[in-house]
Amino acid sequence: MVVFLLRRVKLLLLLLRWTPVSAQGGTVTVPLTAPASAPPLSRSLVSFSLEQDRWGDWIGQGAGNAFFLNTLNNLKQLTGEPARIRIGADSEDRTNFNPSVQLSESEFPAISTILPYPEATENVVGANFYLLASKLPPGTQVTWGVNFGQNNITAAFLEATAIVNAFTSAAFRESNITLEAIEIGNEADLYTSNGARNSSFNVQQYVSQWTTFANNVTAAANHILGTNVPLQGAAFAGSSHSSTAGFSPQAIFQNGILSSPAGSQIKLISQHHYSGSFCTGTNGILQDLMSKANIRGNLTSYSADIAAVRQKGLTYVFGETNSIACHGAPGVSNTAGAALWGLDYALFAGQLGITRLYFHQGIGYKYNFIQPATLTNSILDGSTLSQALSPHIQPLYYAAVVATEAIGPSGSTTIVELTLNNAQISGYAVLEGNVLVRAVFINLNAFTTGTRGSVHLTLDFFGYGKQPVSFVVKRLFIPTANATQGVTWGGQTYETQDGKVSGVLSTMTVPVSQGLNINDTEAVLLTFS
Repeated sequence: MVVFLLRRVKLLLLLLRWTPVSAQGGTVTVPLTAPASAPPLSRSLVSFSLEQDRWGDWIGQGAGNAFFLNTLNNLKQLTGEPARIRIGADSEDRTNFNPSVQLSESEFPAISTILPYPEATENVVGANFYLLASKLPPGTQVTWGVNFGQNNITAAFLEATAIVNAFTSAAFRESNITLEAIEIGNEADLYTSNGARNSSFNVQQYVSQWTTFANNVTAAANHILGTNVPLQGAAFAGSSHSSTAGFSPQAIFQNGILSSPAGSQIKLISQHHYSGSFCTGTNGILQDLMSKANIRGNLTSYSADIAAVRQKGLTYVFGETNSIACHGAPGVSNTAGAALWGLDYALFAGQLGITRLYFHQGIGYKYNFIQPATLTNSILDGSTLSQALSPHIQPLYYAAVVATEAIGPSGSTTIVELTLNNAQISGYAVLEGNVLVRAVFINLNAFTTGTRGSVHLTLDFFGYGKQPVSFVVKRLFIPTANATQGVTWGGQTYETQDGKVSGVLSTMTVPVSQGLNINDTEAVLLTFS
């Protein structure tokens, strides 16, 4: 009997350890119809920026890289629109065109513990390098960067000509894969620190030099296309948020970048943003990355830039973004907690009027959503792996899955951030055709060990329209915030050999009157009925 009682006590203690501790989250008011200020959500809100030097590894030869293409098609199936692709970044300004090169020839520096998979110092490409983009999912729109950093106008001209020749070929027309824009130069505001320009280089000189390059690039591209090629402007690493000093959209507008013939072809303005830096090997803290306040503070600092761009009738995008600069921080960027950061970051950015976020990716980068090639060195410190890693997704990929499923395929989605009485819970109402259809809640409290907390939310609806009586809840299960695998979405996993979803879908229908429990380090999607 004593042994039996001891076993019962041990079992009870174990259950108590793993039973979520509920905290009152309060009432959340959810709009039944969208206010006039609710911004539309692009179906390709979550898109990808790819480091240009290893584009061939991403897309693959022959029939293409099946794993990478499967992960893109997963997202396309959820919204009906492919994620858009930007090919460029640091190696954009180290790439030159040579028609005698079959695909690409690159030189890479030695690996380091900070950068186990460094960017190429030199990248020479041929026509096939650009033609490979025809393997992307049908309907994909691509932005391609050309070399401005080396100040060689012939290089930019030859690259742009090869790009436009590729996108006007039969294979692209048949698949409806289009060139959304050409980007001239990557992060010109850093040229004085990386040696691409002298220390006196300023925004006035940038506008003057960019305009000279752009006039030459567009003259060739327009002739081939038979129409004006769209351009993506700026692509700055940061912003002065000022029209009178430093690099910003306001400053280039003030200096007349839109006044030239080429400037009039700018359709998008891009800025880059990271939430920290690992460039000196200083690591971040996962809970800091997941902080709701930090996410909002990072993004709202760009509100003036967004407004200035939209006032000009142009599209504003984060043409390159991710968690921590210099390929991510180990134990932070590659974790499951980062998936919640990515989801909240993307939806809040959309709520601010950022049309699209291109999350940067490179072969072996710590902050990747997708690792599309076999890896032989650790992404954390560059050490040789005892066993090579096959292509696989990382936890951040679930941020793309949840966000695209929340947006849906209607093409008429708007978003409203919800007010919650909890500093670490984010909430969004998703409306289609001005009618509430879904909601997303994200609990950003980082659970790693011990007792897992939980918050109870009561839903209250306001506005015109029929109030829902129930909702279907789908949960993003995360074992712990610092886990690197074992994440599931509605009971299903994308951690598969082919990148396709696997497992039995698991959801639950809940009466609205019952409310919602959301665990620490968890996201949920509610579909109303």
